[in-house]
Amino acid sequence: MDLYSNELYMEDVRRICKKDLPWISLKDKTIMLSGATGLIGSFLVDVICEKNITDNLNCRVLALGRDKQKARNRFSKYFESSFFSFIRYDVNDNNVLCDVASIDYVLHLASNTHPIQYSTDPIGTITTNILGLQNMLDFAERSHVARVVFASSNEIYGENRGDVELFDETYCGYIDSNTMRAGYPESKRCGEALCQAYISQKGMDIVIPRFTRSYGPTMQMSDTKAISQFIKKGIAAENIVLKSQGMQYYSYTYVADAVYGLLTVLLMGHCGEAYNISDTSSDIMLKDLASIIAEICGSKVEYDIPDAIESAGYSRATKARLDGSKLKALGWSPMYDIRSGLTRTIEILKENTNSSL
Repeated sequence: MDLYSNELYMEDVRRICKKDLPWISLKDKTIMLSGATGLIGSFLVDVICEKNITDNLNCRVLALGRDKQKARNRFSKYFESSFFSFIRYDVNDNNVLCDVASIDYVLHLASNTHPIQYSTDPIGTITTNILGLQNMLDFAERSHVARVVFASSNEIYGENRGDVELFDETYCGYIDSNTMRAGYPESKRCGEALCQAYISQKGMDIVIPRFTRSYGPTMQMSDTKAISQFIKKGIAAENIVLKSQGMQYYSYTYVADAVYGLLTVLLMGHCGEAYNISDTSSDIMLKDLASIIAEICGSKVEYDIPDAIESAGYSRATKARLDGSKLKALGWSPMYDIRSGLTRTIEILKENTNSSL
């Protein structure tokens, strides 16, 4: 999927490039990131690479991944440029990463983030969030990097206990750890604790952006999250399939806003702190989310009971809304609400789908 010829997509990328951030901190620096071809990682790579072109940032990007051809296809515009390098590496591999002359920032964005992966590869889900993180932290320590970013999740909050409407960064809800599905939220919790351990014991500088349910045109076609399934059905002119009554009330974030939040945390966050990347303008019940997508795409909503494999990967949380005020205090604010973000996502994906036919 070539997003670089899509005017709306590149408009989003350049809009982030123009944000009033302390970009000088990335001037002539090197970033290494895992999960480079994922929804958030790929958009971030595009922003940094485009900033190099438009403003001579000269920030080198080292993208870690298991599939070189996938990375070549995704980053076709920048793959041969001097400021982009691909390194074949699985973060779960405890072999030492190849030595690189100088690394300034390490970002661990790799993670199993889809329900089907939770249920079919629960071991890999846990190890990527803990052992994969440890491998990245050990490398970062050896390289004496300026800062590490660990991408965490709204899932660490668990189920709303009914005592708050919005989760701030200190909230801790209920998770039944003796279930297969607990592997993802518990390993993200453990990953955050591991970061605190490295800060205390190794003196490292680490920040933790907590992403909520993110979506956008960089989503993987294999993504099995509900919102991704809804969007794929919609752009295929099929009915939106809702596999519950749709009363779940969640926070969502358009990918451009998520990456803007990530950059804000990377460049302005305080060591050891976690930050929710969220705004109430994108809080919505699942049934209403399905209805908006159906309305935009001219389709309808239908209900279907999920099979055992699918349901095993679904979150049990029925209300998970995040308080983004801590991040906003750093200067972040969203560019899109849920409707405008969905509209933009669908327009970009439709245009790309039609252009590839």
